[in-house]
Amino acid sequence: MPTDPDAHAPRREFDAGLLSPASAGSDAVLADAEVLGALVATEVALVRAWAEVGVAPRAQAAELSSALGWRGTGEVCTGFDAWLPQLAEEAPSGGNPVIPLVPQLRDRTAPELRHWVHRGATSQDVLDSALMLIAHRAGRETLQQLRQTETALAQLAHTGQDRVAVARTLTQHAVPTTFGLRVAGWLRGVRRATERLSGAMSELPAQIAGAGGTLAGYVAVARAELGSEERAVSAVGELPAAFAAELGLATPEGPWHTVRWPVTELGDALVQSVDALGVLAADVTTLSRTEIGEVAESRGGGSSAMPQKRNPAHAVLIRSAAIRAPHLGATLHAASALAVDERPDGAWHAEWPTLRELLRLALGASTHAAELAAGLAVDTDAIAHNLGKTSGLIVAERLSIVLGPIIGAERVRDIVSRVRAGAALIEMLSAESGLAEALAARGGPSIEELADPAQYVGLARQLVDAALGSPAHTDAPAPTEEPG
Repeated sequence: MPTDPDAHAPRREFDAGLLSPASAGSDAVLADAEVLGALVATEVALVRAWAEVGVAPRAQAAELSSALGWRGTGEVCTGFDAWLPQLAEEAPSGGNPVIPLVPQLRDRTAPELRHWVHRGATSQDVLDSALMLIAHRAGRETLQQLRQTETALAQLAHTGQDRVAVARTLTQHAVPTTFGLRVAGWLRGVRRATERLSGAMSELPAQIAGAGGTLAGYVAVARAELGSEERAVSAVGELPAAFAAELGLATPEGPWHTVRWPVTELGDALVQSVDALGVLAADVTTLSRTEIGEVAESRGGGSSAMPQKRNPAHAVLIRSAAIRAPHLGATLHAASALAVDERPDGAWHAEWPTLRELLRLALGASTHAAELAAGLAVDTDAIAHNLGKTSGLIVAERLSIVLGPIIGAERVRDIVSRVRAGAALIEMLSAESGLAEALAARGGPSIEELADPAQYVGLARQLVDAALGSPAHTDAPAPTEEPG
């Protein structure tokens, strides 16, 4: 039989980000090596927590921490990348990577320390806690990018708050608005999502429940070491808080092997963040179309065949994340609903890749959004040009409201039809007998003011001011405004 030339080749990396440009370059914190480091850190944190509650000798906990590369609260252990291929190969036999990891860790520690590795724990305690640690680390980076996006959007809203623009409803020109108010909408959505993600992250708990959710194994360990049931129960009562503190996570209110709100609430917050960025991206892709041209990304993407193109690459990649994220969130909810008995049979396993991919999309989308918002160029000439495309009928709603009681709704519709056919709005209004006098008698606007889009933006400035009056960061460089 011929020899396969690749049979003994090094194992290739499965996913280097080639087909994931939305997150490539920003998702290293979610790599398999980081997950493995979090699993090791979780095992070390448990030993350190045993020492903190007076069950394990502190000297042995410190020695084991050193042997397994403990780097401190909220950090992952490093130096275990070489184990990844074997652990990935062996994980299916037990259904999770913790089972083959534990003997590897024991082999790496001194004989007198080995019995403390994984002592009292179950695989789900370790894997859930490690995923919460990874989520917290990735979430911190995502929040940083979201706040940078807020900063840039706040400056953009401030700069454009008096820039009158077309408001579009159902794709069509509707009434005047301001570019600043449009941006303020993006800002409010991102800010709300940031607040919710920050809140969800602050509640990410460690998992410590034992094999059946009773912590019986932990009590047995403490009883064996302390010699007293009462002292053992007291020590284990303090163990969850000590364990969570070592990892930098919240203290669990109880076992959550099948009570999966920590995962679903985090997932919901991540989806909301990507949703908010998706609105920004969708508007940018529309406004940067060649025939609209009101905005452009500072570093437009190129084309392999059409060198004239300036593609909104950041917005496109954010949109790709926004299309996928809600479905990942739905998978987390389905898994939560099917978390049966005291250990889910498949629902738990479905969460791992789903949550990581959702974290990956949120981090990637927020990274692209921060760069997009900081460099978004605004073409004021294009905005003005588009505002005039309907020959003044952008104020048709105002004409109906103001003129209807004076000249009648039918006459207003006739004026609008004539303007649509090519007549000049100001001339049509000026030719209307007695109209200027009637407007003046009512204390209303002049004909010129009536037809001026800038005079029909309602509370746009106040709404922008209100958005900027919330805690926002306005110290970013001013965005670029380009003439057409």
